Amino acid sequence: MTTDTPESNNTRSSTPLLTQRHLRLVTKDGHSTFHTAGTKGTGVSYLRDVWGILMDMRWRWMVLVFSASFVLHWLLFAVLWYLLAEMNGDLELDHNAPPANHTICVKHVTSFTAAFSFSLETQLTIGYGTMFPSGECPSAVALLAFQMVLGLMLEALLTGAFVAKIARPKNRALSIRFSRSAVVTYNEGKPQLMFQVANIRSRPLINVQISAILYQEQESGQLHQTSIDFHLDSITTQECPFFTFPLTYYHTITASSPLAVLLWREVPPHFELVVFLSAVQEGTGEPCQKRTSYLPSEILVYHRFASLLARNAKGEYQTRMENFDKTIPEHPAEPDSKSPKRTDKEIRINGQPIDSF
Repeated sequence: MTTDTPESNNTRSSTPLLTQRHLRLVTKDGHSTFHTAGTKGTGVSYLRDVWGILMDMRWRWMVLVFSASFVLHWLLFAVLWYLLAEMNGDLELDHNAPPANHTICVKHVTSFTAAFSFSLETQLTIGYGTMFPSGECPSAVALLAFQMVLGLMLEALLTGAFVAKIARPKNRALSIRFSRSAVVTYNEGKPQLMFQVANIRSRPLINVQISAILYQEQESGQLHQTSIDFHLDSITTQECPFFTFPLTYYHTITASSPLAVLLWREVPPHFELVVFLSAVQEGTGEPCQKRTSYLPSEILVYHRFASLLARNAKGEYQTRMENFDKTIPEHPAEPDSKSPKRTDKEIRINGQPIDSF
């Protein structure tokens, strides 16, 4: 057990934001770990965005909300139908032989179980059998109309949420993979930071854009953000028009690069490189985004990625995903081995060598 002393308080106050306990701002699969504390009125703001809450729910909670909403709706109107029958004096009567001067609002609703069954039949429009409302009871007609209108609104909201949740672009991003590690290799005598991204599905993505932010804590405790530019091999445009085979993105580490003073230290300071990929689905035109992050321990210096592209027996290109996260170490003292040699028979697509013919 520890006691609070001035020394321990000073130590806590100087604890960096990015500690080993809270290591990442963005997880490898793209989820943010940032939390906001001490904000008032967050509950009210969440309730105002009901649609956003439904979209962000996990499927198990979504199914629970769907089921519970309808059950509560049926129970609410079962209570109202039961109260109507009690106020009208229908519970103690013989519904097969009622008094001549008495109008029964709902036939054969003599208990709460019968009222719940009638509420269920009304909402699902199964069809009335022995229980049915009377047109001579205005209260029953009004309650029937109110239940139908409210039930249709509930069905429209939850059905629309289900359809939107199934078709949301976030599901398409699940088929995009980033390499588990980034590498620093020499290409034409220049050090370059590289990572790979693959589209697992055969349907291509279009208008692919990559952006990256370097997060580093300053001595003052502020979190400094720096933009890092990445580009494809020999492609100067800001976006890739066609994404079906794996892409390799490069950042040349020049003297002005923020990474230049970070990667070459014997003990690199803590930083986090967050990468964002934005693309458009070819079939629907909807955008999707995939995120990941790289820590200093996940950036391998003097390594290169293994070859991914090859040809099968039919001469078709194929991706060897078993090599996707595989890296090959390179000796820094051998300049010739820092970049793969090209021959007349070698084919490279987006910087990735494939098996020669």
